[in-house]
Amino acid sequence: MLNNIGLPGLLLIAVVVLVLFGRGKISSLMGEVGKGITAFKKGVSDGTKELEEDTAASAKDITPETEKDKA
Repeated sequence: MLNNIGLPGLLLIAVVVLVLFGRGKISSLMGEVGKGITAFKKGVSDGTKELEEDTAASAKDITPETEKDKA
């Protein structure tokens, strides 16, 4: 059903949404969507950094000891 919308259908939907909600409401909604996307990206970045720090902290030194190190 959604495969046959096309450009005219999308324009009609955009006009109806604009008439129903008004320009101010739509622009504030898009601002909130932008803030949400930014917060999501920051959260993913922080999570990745935290995982890398945990991995680095838990990494063990597996180099074999030599006679010089034991003395």
